[in-house]
Amino acid sequence: MNSADHDNDHDNDSGDDAGTRSENAAAADEKRHPAVIATAIALPVALVVGVLVAAIAVNSSPAHDPVALGPVDAPDAASAQCSTLLDALPDELGDYSRADLADPAPVGVRAWVSAEENAEPVVLRCGLPRPVGFDVAAPLQVIDGVQWFEVSGENDGIDASTWFVVDRGTYIALTIPGDSGPTPLQDASSAVSAALPQQPLDPAPLQ
Repeated sequence: MNSADHDNDHDNDSGDDAGTRSENAAAADEKRHPAVIATAIALPVALVVGVLVAAIAVNSSPAHDPVALGPVDAPDAASAQCSTLLDALPDELGDYSRADLADPAPVGVRAWVSAEENAEPVVLRCGLPRPVGFDVAAPLQVIDGVQWFEVSGENDGIDASTWFVVDRGTYIALTIPGDSGPTPLQDASSAVSAALPQQPLDPAPLQ
Protein backbone atom coordinates (compact mmCIF):
# COMPACT_ATOMS: atom_id res chain seq x y z
CA MET A 1 0.00 0.00 0.00
CA ASN A 2 1.44 3.41 -0.93
CA SER A 3 1.41 6.45 1.33
CA ALA A 4 -1.46 8.07 -0.55
CA ASP A 5 -3.67 5.06 0.02
CA HIS A 6 -2.69 5.00 3.68
CA ASP A 7 -3.57 8.67 4.03
CA ASN A 8 -6.95 8.08 2.38
CA ASP A 9 -7.70 5.19 4.74
CA HIS A 10 -6.74 7.34 7.70
CA ASP A 11 -8.99 10.12 6.48
CA ASN A 12 -11.88 7.66 6.08
CA ASP A 13 -11.35 6.29 9.59
CA SER A 14 -11.27 9.81 10.96
CA GLY A 15 -14.49 10.60 9.11
CA ASP A 16 -16.15 7.50 10.53
CA ASP A 17 -15.03 8.41 14.05
CA ALA A 18 -16.29 11.95 13.60
CA GLY A 19 -19.64 10.66 12.33
CA THR A 20 -19.98 8.34 15.31
CA ARG A 21 -19.14 11.16 17.71
CA SER A 22 -21.70 13.39 15.98
CA GLU A 23 -24.41 10.74 16.31
CA ASN A 24 -23.56 10.21 19.99
CA ALA A 25 -23.64 13.95 20.59
CA ALA A 26 -27.00 14.23 18.85
CA ALA A 27 -28.35 11.40 20.96
CA ALA A 28 -27.06 13.09 24.10
CA ASP A 29 -28.62 16.38 23.02
CA GLU A 30 -31.90 14.59 22.41
CA LYS A 31 -31.76 13.08 25.89
CA ARG A 32 -31.15 16.54 27.32
CA HIS A 33 -33.82 18.20 25.17
CA PRO A 34 -36.16 20.33 27.34
CA ALA A 35 -39.23 18.46 26.11
CA VAL A 36 -37.71 15.14 27.11
CA ILE A 37 -36.65 16.49 30.50
CA ALA A 38 -40.08 18.05 31.08
CA THR A 39 -41.81 14.77 30.28
CA ALA A 40 -39.51 12.86 32.61
CA ILE A 41 -40.28 15.29 35.44
CA ALA A 42 -44.00 15.53 34.71
CA LEU A 43 -44.67 11.80 35.06
CA PRO A 44 -43.64 11.41 38.73
CA VAL A 45 -45.15 14.82 39.58
CA ALA A 46 -48.47 13.73 38.07
CA LEU A 47 -48.38 10.57 40.14
CA VAL A 48 -47.71 12.52 43.34
CA VAL A 49 -50.46 15.04 42.55
CA GLY A 50 -52.86 12.19 41.78
CA VAL A 51 -52.13 10.56 45.12
CA LEU A 52 -52.60 13.87 46.95
CA VAL A 53 -55.89 14.57 45.18
CA ALA A 54 -57.13 11.07 46.01
CA ALA A 55 -56.13 11.52 49.65
CA ILE A 56 -57.86 14.91 49.84
CA ALA A 57 -61.01 13.49 48.22
CA VAL A 58 -61.14 10.65 50.74
CA ASN A 59 -60.43 12.83 53.75
CA SER A 60 -62.98 15.46 52.68
CA SER A 61 -65.85 12.95 52.45
CA PRO A 62 -68.43 13.95 55.04
CA ALA A 63 -68.55 11.65 58.05
CA HIS A 64 -71.97 10.98 59.54
CA ASP A 65 -72.75 10.21 63.15
CA PRO A 66 -74.95 7.19 63.80
CA VAL A 67 -78.61 7.93 63.17
CA ALA A 68 -80.62 8.16 66.39
CA LEU A 69 -84.15 6.78 66.07
CA GLY A 70 -86.77 6.37 68.75
CA PRO A 71 -88.88 3.25 69.19
CA VAL A 72 -92.36 2.94 67.68
CA ASP A 73 -95.04 0.29 67.97
CA ALA A 74 -93.74 -2.55 65.81
CA PRO A 75 -95.12 -5.86 67.10
CA ASP A 76 -93.68 -7.92 64.23
CA ALA A 77 -90.26 -6.24 64.00
CA ALA A 78 -88.47 -9.42 65.08
CA SER A 79 -90.43 -11.66 62.69
CA ALA A 80 -88.84 -13.92 60.09
CA GLN A 81 -90.32 -11.73 57.36
CA CYS A 82 -88.58 -8.64 58.69
CA SER A 83 -85.29 -10.48 59.15
CA THR A 84 -85.48 -11.67 55.55
CA LEU A 85 -86.20 -8.18 54.27
CA LEU A 86 -83.51 -6.46 56.34
CA ASP A 87 -80.90 -8.90 55.04
CA ALA A 88 -81.97 -8.18 51.45
CA LEU A 89 -81.93 -4.38 51.63
CA PRO A 90 -79.23 -2.70 49.51
CA ASP A 91 -76.44 -0.53 50.87
CA GLU A 92 -77.57 2.28 48.57
CA LEU A 93 -81.02 3.76 48.03
CA GLY A 94 -80.51 6.27 45.24
CA ASP A 95 -77.98 8.81 46.53
CA TYR A 96 -78.39 7.61 50.12
CA SER A 97 -75.92 5.21 51.77
CA ARG A 98 -76.49 2.76 54.60
CA ALA A 99 -75.91 4.34 58.01
CA ASP A 100 -75.22 2.95 61.45
CA LEU A 101 -77.89 3.35 64.10
CA ALA A 102 -77.19 4.88 67.48
CA ASP A 103 -77.67 2.64 70.50
CA PRO A 104 -80.14 1.55 71.63
CA ALA A 105 -81.17 0.78 68.05
CA PRO A 106 -84.80 -0.27 67.57
CA VAL A 107 -85.44 -3.71 66.11
CA GLY A 108 -86.47 -4.00 62.47
CA VAL A 109 -85.04 -0.64 61.39
CA ARG A 110 -82.55 0.50 58.75
CA ALA A 111 -81.42 4.01 57.77
CA TRP A 112 -79.61 5.61 54.86
CA VAL A 113 -78.03 9.07 54.75
CA SER A 114 -77.17 11.55 52.02
CA ALA A 115 -73.73 13.05 51.45
CA GLU A 116 -75.27 16.49 51.92
CA GLU A 117 -74.82 18.07 55.31
CA ASN A 118 -77.87 18.30 57.59
CA ALA A 119 -79.96 16.18 55.21
CA GLU A 120 -82.66 14.05 56.79
CA PRO A 121 -82.17 10.27 56.51
CA VAL A 122 -84.27 7.72 54.70
CA VAL A 123 -85.66 5.33 57.33
CA LEU A 124 -87.25 1.91 56.91
CA ARG A 125 -89.22 0.25 59.71
CA CYS A 126 -90.55 -3.28 59.43
CA GLY A 127 -93.25 -5.09 61.41
CA LEU A 128 -95.63 -2.20 62.03
CA PRO A 129 -99.38 -2.42 62.66
CA ARG A 130 -101.81 -1.44 59.91
CA PRO A 131 -101.32 2.28 59.22
CA VAL A 132 -104.08 4.71 60.12
CA GLY A 133 -105.99 5.67 56.98
CA PHE A 134 -105.38 2.42 55.12
CA ASP A 135 -108.94 1.33 54.41
CA VAL A 136 -110.79 -0.19 51.46
CA ALA A 137 -111.04 3.24 49.81
CA ALA A 138 -107.39 4.23 50.27
CA PRO A 139 -105.49 5.04 47.06
CA LEU A 140 -102.47 2.82 46.44
CA GLN A 141 -99.46 3.12 44.18
CA VAL A 142 -97.81 0.07 42.62
CA ILE A 143 -94.03 0.21 42.13
CA ASP A 144 -92.17 -2.85 40.86
CA GLY A 145 -95.12 -5.04 41.83
CA VAL A 146 -95.28 -3.69 45.40
CA GLN A 147 -98.38 -1.84 46.62
CA TRP A 148 -97.68 1.29 48.67
CA PHE A 149 -99.94 3.53 50.74
CA GLU A 150 -98.61 7.08 51.19
CA VAL A 151 -99.02 9.22 54.29
CA SER A 152 -97.80 12.73 53.54
CA GLY A 153 -96.32 14.94 56.24
CA GLU A 154 -97.38 18.10 54.42
CA ASN A 155 -100.44 18.71 56.59
CA ASP A 156 -98.24 18.57 59.68
CA GLY A 157 -95.61 20.89 58.23
CA ILE A 158 -93.15 18.03 57.67
CA ASP A 159 -91.20 17.92 54.41
CA ALA A 160 -91.31 14.14 54.15
CA SER A 161 -93.65 11.29 53.32
CA THR A 162 -94.00 7.82 54.78
CA TRP A 163 -94.85 5.06 52.35
CA PHE A 164 -96.30 1.80 53.71
CA VAL A 165 -95.96 -1.57 51.99
CA VAL A 166 -99.41 -3.13 52.42
CA ASP A 167 -99.26 -6.40 50.48
CA ARG A 168 -96.45 -8.49 52.04
CA GLY A 169 -98.05 -9.93 55.17
CA THR A 170 -96.35 -7.39 57.43
CA TYR A 171 -96.45 -3.62 57.20
CA ILE A 172 -93.25 -1.85 56.22
CA ALA A 173 -92.79 1.92 56.40
CA LEU A 174 -90.28 3.91 54.37
CA THR A 175 -89.95 7.56 55.39
CA ILE A 176 -88.40 9.69 52.65
CA PRO A 177 -87.37 13.38 52.76
CA GLY A 178 -89.25 15.58 50.32
CA ASP A 179 -86.17 16.37 48.22
CA SER A 180 -84.89 12.80 47.87
CA GLY A 181 -86.46 12.10 44.47
CA PRO A 182 -88.13 8.85 43.39
CA THR A 183 -85.08 6.55 43.36
CA PRO A 184 -85.02 5.52 47.06
CA LEU A 185 -88.63 4.36 46.81
CA GLN A 186 -87.92 2.50 43.57
CA ASP A 187 -84.84 0.77 45.00
CA ALA A 188 -86.72 -0.20 48.16
CA SER A 189 -89.55 -1.59 46.04
CA SER A 190 -87.13 -3.81 44.16
CA ALA A 191 -85.72 -5.17 47.43
CA VAL A 192 -89.17 -5.81 48.93
CA SER A 193 -90.39 -7.48 45.74
CA ALA A 194 -87.39 -9.82 45.65
CA ALA A 195 -87.39 -10.67 49.37
CA LEU A 196 -91.04 -11.15 50.32
CA PRO A 197 -93.91 -12.85 48.48
CA GLN A 198 -97.06 -10.89 47.80
CA GLN A 199 -99.97 -11.41 50.20
CA PRO A 200 -103.66 -10.41 50.05
CA LEU A 201 -104.49 -6.90 51.20
CA ASP A 202 -106.09 -6.43 54.61
CA PRO A 203 -107.43 -2.87 54.69
CA ALA A 204 -109.67 -1.52 57.41
CA PRO A 205 -113.39 -1.21 56.64
CA LEU A 206 -114.85 2.18 55.92
CA GLN A 207 -116.00 4.01 59.03
